[in-house]
Amino acid sequence: MSHSGSPLSSSDAESVVQGHGHEPKGFGRNLALAVGSVGVVYGDIGTSPLYALKESIHHAAKDGLVRSEVIGIVSLLIWAVVIVVTLKYVVFIMRADNKGEGGTLSLMALAQQAVGRRSLPIFFLGVLGAALFYGDSIITPAISVLSAVEGLKLVTPVFADQWNVILLAITILLGLFFVQSRGTERVASFFGPIMVIWFSVLALLGIIHISDDLGILAAFNPYYAINFVAGHGVIGLLVLGSVFLAVTGAEALYADMGHFGRFPIRAAWLFFVFPCLTLNYLGQGAFVLKYIGDARVIADPFFLMAPEWAVLPLVILSGLATIIASQAVITGAFSLTQQAVQLGLLPRIDIRHTSETTLGQIYIPQVNRMLAVGVIALVLAFKTSSSLASAYGIAVTGAMLADTGLFFIVALHVWKWQGWRVALFGIPFLAIDLIFFGANCLKIPEGAYMPLLFGAMLIVMMWTWVRGTRIVYEKSRRDSVPLADLIKMLEKSKPVRVAGTAVFLSSDPDTAPGALLHNLKHNKVLHKRNIVMTIKTADAPRVPDADKLVVDDLSEDVKRIRVNVGYMESPRVPHFLALARRRGLDFDIMQTSFFLGKRTIKAAATSGMPLWQDNLFIFLSRTAANATDFFHIPSGRVVELGAQVTV
Repeated sequence: MSHSGSPLSSSDAESVVQGHGHEPKGFGRNLALAVGSVGVVYGDIGTSPLYALKESIHHAAKDGLVRSEVIGIVSLLIWAVVIVVTLKYVVFIMRADNKGEGGTLSLMALAQQAVGRRSLPIFFLGVLGAALFYGDSIITPAISVLSAVEGLKLVTPVFADQWNVILLAITILLGLFFVQSRGTERVASFFGPIMVIWFSVLALLGIIHISDDLGILAAFNPYYAINFVAGHGVIGLLVLGSVFLAVTGAEALYADMGHFGRFPIRAAWLFFVFPCLTLNYLGQGAFVLKYIGDARVIADPFFLMAPEWAVLPLVILSGLATIIASQAVITGAFSLTQQAVQLGLLPRIDIRHTSETTLGQIYIPQVNRMLAVGVIALVLAFKTSSSLASAYGIAVTGAMLADTGLFFIVALHVWKWQGWRVALFGIPFLAIDLIFFGANCLKIPEGAYMPLLFGAMLIVMMWTWVRGTRIVYEKSRRDSVPLADLIKMLEKSKPVRVAGTAVFLSSDPDTAPGALLHNLKHNKVLHKRNIVMTIKTADAPRVPDADKLVVDDLSEDVKRIRVNVGYMESPRVPHFLALARRRGLDFDIMQTSFFLGKRTIKAAATSGMPLWQDNLFIFLSRTAANATDFFHIPSGRVVELGAQVTV
C-alpha cells in the first residue's frame, strides 16, 4: 500500500513521485519537469480559451447580452477553474497516488486494495471513469482542431465554406494519427516550449485587453457567478454546461502525475498556467464588454482580440496547441488501455513500445485506429466546433464524478479520515460535479448522447469480459488437476523424458496447466526441467525486480515461478526467466520451449450469462492479441495446445 494513516503532508506534496526517479535535483530539474508538464498535462485545458467563453456567451446572447451577464459568465469561468482544478484536483485528489501513478484506474486499484476485496461500487466507478475518458479522447481532438482551423475564416474567404474547414481539420487529424506508430518521444520534446509560448500569448492578449473595460475585474467576486445562475433559470444551466469547457483536461493533472511528479505539475499550474488562463478570460470578457453590441465579436472573441497582422500567426500557433492537446489525450488513451488490460478489464491487446529508454512510450494500433475512426466520424457528423461543444462536457463531468466517488473511498479507507472530515471536503466537490453533470445533461438532445453511448458500449464490453473471464476460470478450475497431485502421480509413473526445459504458463499457481496435461496425454513425454509460471497483476503500477517473483521448488524436475507485475508494466516472460536465473534456477534458454494453452470458446445454453453476452465475450476473446506477442515470448520456441471451453 502506498500510504497508510493520514494523507500526504505539505512536505510530501512537494516531494517526488515514489519509484520513478523524479527526485528533485535543484531548481533546474524541477523547472525542466514543470515545462514538460506544461506541454503534456496542460495541452487540453490550455486550448479551452478558444471555445469556452464563446460557447458560454452564445447561450446568454440569444435574448440580447447585457453587461452584468458578461461579468457573471467570466466569474463562472474563473471560479470553475479555481474550485474544480485548483482545489479539487491540485490540492486534494493529487494526494491520492498509487505509488506515484494517478488516473481513474490507479485510484480504483488503490481503493480496491484498501477495501481488501472485489467491490462492485469501486469496480463500477473505475470502469465508468475509464469508459468516459475514451469518449473524451475522441471528442478532444475533433473540437480542438476544428476550433483552431475555424480561425482561418478571419484570414481568408476560402475558409468561409465550412467544408474547406472540415477537410483541413480531417487532414491534420489523419496526419496526427498516422505518426503515432513512430512514437511521441521526439515530438514531445517540442511540446513544452510550444505550450509555454501558447500560454504566454494567452496572457499577453488578456493583459492588452483588460484595460478595454476594467469593470471586468469584478468577475473575481463570486457574487456575480452565483447571481447569474440564480437569475437565469434554464439558460443559466446551459451556460454552466458550456462553462465546464474551461476545466476539461483537469483530469490529466491526475492521470499524468506519474510522468512528471506532483511538485512540478502543481508548480506549473499555480505559478504559470492558472494565471495565464485567468488573464485571458478577463481580457476576452473586457473585449466583449467594449464591443457588446457587435455580433461578430460575440461570435468569436478569441481570434478578434489579436491585431489584424497577428491573426494568421495566432491561428497557426493555436493549431499547434490543439495538436498537442490531441496528442495528450491519445497518449492517455494508450496508457489507460494498457492499465485496463493488465487489470483484466479488456482482452490482451497488441502493445508496442516505441522507446528503448522510456517505459511509458507505447503505441496500440487497435486503439489508434478506433480513435481515428471515431474522431473523423465526429467531425463529419457535427461539422462545427460549436456543435461539438454540446457533446464535450458530459464525458468529462462523468469521469470527474467517478474520481470524486473513488476519492471518498480512499479518504475513508486509506487515509483513515473520519466521516465528518470526508463529508466536509468531499460533499462540496460532489455537489459541484453533480450540478455540472446536470447542466450538461440538458445538452443530451444536442449531441451529448454520443459520449454516453460510447461510454455505455465500453462499460458493457468491460463488464462482459470480466464476467466471462471469471466463468471460464471457474470452469477450468473445476476440471483441473491440483499441481501437487500431478507431481505425486509423475513420481509414481515416470513418463519418457526429453532433453531441455519446458515453460508452461498458467493462470492458477495451484493447478496443473492445461498445456502440461495435454502434452502428457497426447505426446506422453516430459522435459527434464519443467517450469510452471503464473503471472498476476499487482495493485501497484510497478513492482521492483527484487519483489517481482517467487521461485518454488516443487520437485527435482518441476519448479514454479509466481510473478507479480505492475499494471503499468509490460509482462515480458524472457525477463522473468532472466530474474529467476539470478535466483539460482538452472536452465539453458537455448534449450527452452514454451507451451501455451489455446482455448476455443463456445456459447452454452446453461451459461451464467445471457446468449448475447456469451457471443460478445466470444467475439472479444477472438480479438485478443496472441499470447506469444503479448508476453514477448520468442515465437520460434512456442508450442500451442488447444482446448474447447463453453461459457
